Amino acid sequence: MPVWHGTTILSVRRNGKVVVIGDGQVSMGQTVMKPNAKKVRRLGSEGQVIGGFAGATADAFTLFERLEAKLERHQGQLMRAAVELAKDWRTDKYLRNLEAMMIVADEDVTLILTGNGDVLEPENGVAAIGSGGNYALAAARALVDYEQDAETICRKAMAIAAEVCVYTNDRTTIEMLESAS
Repeated sequence: MPVWHGTTILSVRRNGKVVVIGDGQVSMGQTVMKPNAKKVRRLGSEGQVIGGFAGATADAFTLFERLEAKLERHQGQLMRAAVELAKDWRTDKYLRNLEAMMIVADEDVTLILTGNGDVLEPENGVAAIGSGGNYALAAARALVDYEQDAETICRKAMAIAAEVCVYTNDRTTIEMLESAS
């Protein structure tokens, strides 16, 4: 069975704004199957959480749906909802086999949810996952010293990742939140 590749998701939190950006490429082996997939979306009843996924699409949508249910159950508290989802992910036989990772963010926190059921909070406000994630992460960390705007950092870092990673392209989807304060 050919291996599916694709997806670079990057998040930058800076100066009261958080941005999640994802590329659009889905590859199978050496073939680009789709150049404009949407891997970033809003979650929660009022769109108060933004997120992006890497991995199997059906698995990621299952996790997004479950995270939305947890957000509703816990009154929009992202950290609590993510921890509860991670507990389910580790203990449920069905969920344990899902092959996906997610970056999710609200006004206060950015989290990486791994396929092992881990919940990780990056301490510097920059997080990335997927086949080009390390390239985007390195570029964003370098740009943080020179750019003030989270969206600009994300766009430039994704452009760099797209130039380096053959499984990443420059057709991006972006979502952002600005803090009310």
